[in-house]
Amino acid sequence: MNLIYKYKFTIVGVVVGALVGYLYYYFVGCTTGTCMITSIPFSSSLYGATMGGLMVNVLSDVYRDKISKQNEIH
Repeated sequence: MNLIYKYKFTIVGVVVGALVGYLYYYFVGCTTGTCMITSIPFSSSLYGATMGGLMVNVLSDVYRDKISKQNEIH
């Protein structure tokens, strides 16, 4: 349970990213089937999940650093 609490934002980022990846496949996609990522719903969702998790991790690190610097000033 502690791991879920520790990585809750990353998990949310992965789930939202996977959903966005699937929605991109569904609404935009690739009609010819030659696109590596968007022609298969699984690969599009996997790519979205990876990007969502990475984006949340980067943004949370930036936010955490900003908060720690503000606490050092005061």
